[in-house]
Amino acid sequence: MTAPSAYPWEAPATGPAAALSARLGALVPRIETTRLLLRAPELRDFGDYAEILMSDRARFMDGPFDRNGAWQDFTQYVAGWILRGAGVWTVEDKATGTVTGFVSVAMEFGDQEHELGYMLTAKAEGQGIATEAVAAVRSFALDTHDLPSLVSYIDPDNAKSADVARRVGASRDAQAESVFDEPVHVYRYVSSDNDGGMEAYA
Repeated sequence: MTAPSAYPWEAPATGPAAALSARLGALVPRIETTRLLLRAPELRDFGDYAEILMSDRARFMDGPFDRNGAWQDFTQYVAGWILRGAGVWTVEDKATGTVTGFVSVAMEFGDQEHELGYMLTAKAEGQGIATEAVAAVRSFALDTHDLPSLVSYIDPDNAKSADVARRVGASRDAQAESVFDEPVHVYRYVSSDNDGGMEAYA
């Protein structure tokens, strides 16, 4: 999706700034699965990110957001790569280059530990894309970041997201849930044995 011309902050950098941005983006690990490429986020991806967060699909993520809120969410996850060495990946269909969603390993305000988060575009649902991408990121994070485990914080009513977590091997952690004032299901990932078709990361 092309950023509206009325929003100059969404326009890609040019000149030396663009070159620096490309060099930084190249440091983000690329993960490939059978069907998917998980790569560094770029400004051109924000339209797809905002479309998800500004829709009813974000109702389980404290949304829907306005465009400003979506921008703040996007930039905080991108910044995670510099601040914590972990952040958001853009998920692409390898065959078409179409953006199908976003997966992240991050700690946002209020998180108690590294969270594995995921969201898809409407057109990408029902194809096993979330499971494939989440399995690959789980394996990557546990294999390379020296983390004892990862969690996904899931709204109790978000059955689809919970199904993905279970398919990737996560299970509910009642003790982790008890520290929150509001109801939340905490799904914990402790093993990377099932790689969900992951081929390589570099």
